[in-house]
Amino acid sequence: MLEIKNFSKSYGDKKAVDGLSLTIKDGEIYAFIGHNGAGKTTTLKAIAGILPFDEGEIIINGHDIKKEPLVAKKEMAYIPDNPDLYDFLKGIDYINFIADVYGVESDVRKKRIEKYAKLLEIYDDLSDPIGTYSHGMKQKVALIAALVHDPKVILMDEPFVGLDPKASHTLKELMHKMCDEGALIFYSTHVLEVAEKLCDRVAIIKKGKLLKEGKMEDVVGDDSLEEVFLELEGENNVVETH
Repeated sequence: MLEIKNFSKSYGDKKAVDGLSLTIKDGEIYAFIGHNGAGKTTTLKAIAGILPFDEGEIIINGHDIKKEPLVAKKEMAYIPDNPDLYDFLKGIDYINFIADVYGVESDVRKKRIEKYAKLLEIYDDLSDPIGTYSHGMKQKVALIAALVHDPKVILMDEPFVGLDPKASHTLKELMHKMCDEGALIFYSTHVLEVAEKLCDRVAIIKKGKLLKEGKMEDVVGDDSLEEVFLELEGENNVVETH
């Protein structure tokens, strides 16, 4: 389980996220949506332990990210929207480096790398330098590296950007499978049609404040997620939860 309790983060005088509280349970795919600058990436980076924050708590499977950062980070993976990989390394070397960081045994990692690389159709390219990869290929390598230690809390920032339609379909199937096996996925996106079909729950954030949160069918009602989002974006709102 991922718990965000009264989380706030400021940059100087600007409050990027203001008093955000969310709970994402095992087995859920949870969409986090909002306009550019709403506070989505700031929140994801704080959960991942990359950004310090001013107020509140973030708990990953019972471990406070501030008090037990190493234990909490072992439970999760973070996949940014623009993966910053080491261009001079081969794809397989980068994945093995990340597997070493998490202490994944050689026989276990070999099976996982082969499984994910073949699913994402990049297996034959892993011996090439990352510098020769397209954005989509880098995204696939970042994804394999993130999943190689079998994380239970998976954070994704715009995971479908740069992926071709087939890879996007494969990733959606992977997301469902991982959640069926007990993981949870919390991801930000601008692709609202995909989020509406894919996700169990959704949170809508605007200027760092939570506007609406709940089960997808309750939040959307008889409208589309896009219609709900655009309506909320144009109003001054207080939070609604379902």
